[in-house]
Amino acid sequence: MAFPTPPPFLTERTLQPFELTEQKDAALLRIYVWMQLARITENRILDLFRQGLIKGTVTGGQGNEGLVVPLALFANKANDVVCFSHRGLGGHLIWSGHLCEHLNQYFANADSPTKAHEGNIHHGDPANRSLPMISHLGAMLSTVAGSVDSQRRLGQEAVGFTFFGDGSSSTGDIHESLNLASLLSIPVVFVIENNGYAYSTPISEQFAPNTQLWKRAAGYQMEGFSIDTTDIETSSHVLGEAIDKARNTSRPILIEARTFRLRGHAAYDTCDYMKPGEAEAIVAQDPLPKFRAKLVASGHDTELDKIDSTLTDYVEQCIKVSMAIAAPNPAGMADDVFAPATPINWKPEPAEPISLNLAQAITTGLDKILAERDESLVLGQDIGTYGGAFKVTDGLLEKYTRSRVINTPLAESACTGYTIGMAVNGHRPIEEFQFADFSTEAVTQITLNAATMRFRSGAACPLVLRFPCGGGLTFGSFHSQELEAFFLSMPGLKGLYPSNPQDAYDAILAAYEDNNPVILFEHKALYRRSKQPVVWNPDYQNIWSPKQLSEGDFATFVTYGEMVHLASDVCDYLAEEYETEFDLFDLRGLAPMKLDAIQASLARTGRLVVLHEGRRTHGFGAEIIAQLTEDNFDKLKAAPLRIGSMDIPVPFAPELEKAYRPSQDDVIEKLITWMG
Repeated sequence: MAFPTPPPFLTERTLQPFELTEQKDAALLRIYVWMQLARITENRILDLFRQGLIKGTVTGGQGNEGLVVPLALFANKANDVVCFSHRGLGGHLIWSGHLCEHLNQYFANADSPTKAHEGNIHHGDPANRSLPMISHLGAMLSTVAGSVDSQRRLGQEAVGFTFFGDGSSSTGDIHESLNLASLLSIPVVFVIENNGYAYSTPISEQFAPNTQLWKRAAGYQMEGFSIDTTDIETSSHVLGEAIDKARNTSRPILIEARTFRLRGHAAYDTCDYMKPGEAEAIVAQDPLPKFRAKLVASGHDTELDKIDSTLTDYVEQCIKVSMAIAAPNPAGMADDVFAPATPINWKPEPAEPISLNLAQAITTGLDKILAERDESLVLGQDIGTYGGAFKVTDGLLEKYTRSRVINTPLAESACTGYTIGMAVNGHRPIEEFQFADFSTEAVTQITLNAATMRFRSGAACPLVLRFPCGGGLTFGSFHSQELEAFFLSMPGLKGLYPSNPQDAYDAILAAYEDNNPVILFEHKALYRRSKQPVVWNPDYQNIWSPKQLSEGDFATFVTYGEMVHLASDVCDYLAEEYETEFDLFDLRGLAPMKLDAIQASLARTGRLVVLHEGRRTHGFGAEIIAQLTEDNFDKLKAAPLRIGSMDIPVPFAPELEKAYRPSQDDVIEKLITWMG
């Protein structure tokens, strides 16, 4: 069914600040049109939810239109970047798409912009630089900063707009993002939607008395001020001027906007936490009726009546169309988790083998990427002049300058959000975590934002996350973790774990050209273990598949990372001392796992050994065993043997850490017992 043709006044989606002075009446009427469309639509959405025709829940923007509508009209929809909050339907309607498309999202039907993968207002339009929100609102600021920086690098005079409430202003992500935008001079208009409540918690229980949130801007050397959206005309003037200033100065701005939440936090909110008469007082301050009365007083009553009637009819027509669309088909959902590959035509260099250790192989790969790919950049803590905690980025800053090799502040979450914003907009960032352990500061960004981006919005998110990981170096609990089981249990993430220099070189290229977030696990003890010849490998994509290192009939032995070297020594020992030989596989690609060759081996040997450094309980080896034995259970001659580290935090003293991790003697003893 065709979408209804919008009324002519809904084709006007832009507004210039000067129009508020030179064409005042027309400008104010344009603002009113979109505010009223948002209000009518959201009121009907609430009705439909209460009738059971819209599922989940709905969060309304009633009372917030006076903020989001003028701002969206002033934005340059061809270049700017935005991430609306759950109060921003009016902004979504202006930014892009037909009303029916937005209604399809609420109805979660087959034509939903997110294929009904994502709920209600959480959708965006990444193709038009409207980033989809997640419920962790603080995490959305840095993604906007990243996309705006990407736009600026592409020559666009873009400005970013991001919204968060008085409640989420307390989160650490907010402060990390404000600092990052100021440090990198990224023109983002940060808007605090202060409606007085974080769900049921009033501001009196959130902040010290008389706290003015906009004054926090001074701490980040950016301009800050407050506006009162009950006065639509005045606040619109201020917003327009602020946007122009951010665009012209390339500096961020923090705005605290006094808004209203007329319907509580969401449709299910009873508001019984409010004081008697408080809800009625809020409704009495509703900006939209006041704005309409002002326009009526200016002689526009007949015109306003016509606008209201036309919009009401149009909304009902669109609802009818959207309700007639079929429910979504669950078939093919798994195909939407990962973006398809687009291979890169690399130069076949180095043409001759170079003797490198694993750290140098990664450095060489990063150098190649930065030299051949203009959309690439590298970022992380201490990666600039110092060259990284393990000197893997040594020399890159001098060669490629700070615009490509960014030494970041200590803000893992915001910096990862920044890389997500860059990636969605067409750049391909590589982020180094000083230690894999510190990635836990960015869990939301990695697992709930980057990993889900493709599934919930259709946008590719090509970024590489480098994790220096593993123990054996007496670094203790906060610098020695193996986190592959933790992260790769989340859908949407890929993982590679090389065990030698050539594989490391191949892995950084394969990870870089993938159109999804890829974690590159780099065992610290392997960085300088030994040197091997590294050369251009035209089959570098084979790094995603296991590599067989030895052959044998007794059992199939699977491992990865530093444990590959231990396993190889163990296999040599057992072959010599016990005349027992194994099919030994270096897994290499941890997610997705390509197990066909290992499955065939297990079907032949009937025995399975899995060795990994991570803790045994809930370790990655359990998943390997589960997948391999599901199809080969009837062929097993013995229970699978799973060897991992002790189920304790990583101890510090070398004697204790040696006992904690699998050792050659320990593995041999376990194997002999199992074999007997």
